Amino acid sequence: PPPTMMAITSTTRAATCLLLLLCSLFLPTTTSFLLTTPTPLSPINSQLKPSTALSAGTDVSDLLYQEQEKILVQRGELEETFVTNAKPLEASKIKIRGAGKAGGFGKASSSTKASSKVEGKAYAKILKKEGVLRLDNVLSPSTADTLRTYLYNLRAQSEQEVADGTVQPIERYANVLLKHNRCDLTIPLGAEEIITTALNEALRKSPVGGTLQSIFGDGAILHEFSCLMSDVGSQRQVIHPDTPFVDGKGPVLYTCFIALQDVT
Repeated sequence: PPPTMMAITSTTRAATCLLLLLCSLFLPTTTSFLLTTPTPLSPINSQLKPSTALSAGTDVSDLLYQEQEKILVQRGELEETFVTNAKPLEASKIKIRGAGKAGGFGKASSSTKASSKVEGKAYAKILKKEGVLRLDNVLSPSTADTLRTYLYNLRAQSEQEVADGTVQPIERYANVLLKHNRCDLTIPLGAEEIITTALNEALRKSPVGGTLQSIFGDGAILHEFSCLMSDVGSQRQVIHPDTPFVDGKGPVLYTCFIALQDVT
């Protein structure tokens, strides 16, 4: 089956969390951007050439979309050549004073309310400094497996409803780059018990909730809850921010990806 990322989105069957969306949480301010600390890219579009000529009777909008897809694929391939010494992102280690334990690195969180607050503050400090944070065991293996099965079934149901014309695509799917063999399936809140279970584990039992609460306080809200699915044959996505990066402004949107199967 294709990889599935829940946006609240899982990095291993042990449900490792890459705190970048299952939760896009943000403060109600006018400007928002993804915390992964985007940096300006060197202009490389000059190396990417269009390949389709226009003629009378051509569906211009469709051709423009095809050309955009081709250029994005070319750019992704070019960006891949820049990545020569990439290293795996390891889970951050923290010390909870008086608790005698390190957070993350494959150990399930069993913090008291007080230590959870301290733990969240420590992780938030790393996130603010590095722009990205990995947390392990955000979901239990059984929850990750059950949720993954539910989302596959939801996708099949959604594809049929869209094909039958009973719902519009925008009601089931969010926008995503390079749609071929890839989709961003929106997840209905409260529709099934497994959704409630997953949210409870991620936001209340794991350090994710405490980390975001440490940054935003109690005023944070869930902005998007969806599942990114990349099937076999999907193209490499280009480096991009999901929201504008405004120099000198503090981040107001955080994204948490949770892998629902083993990934590398």
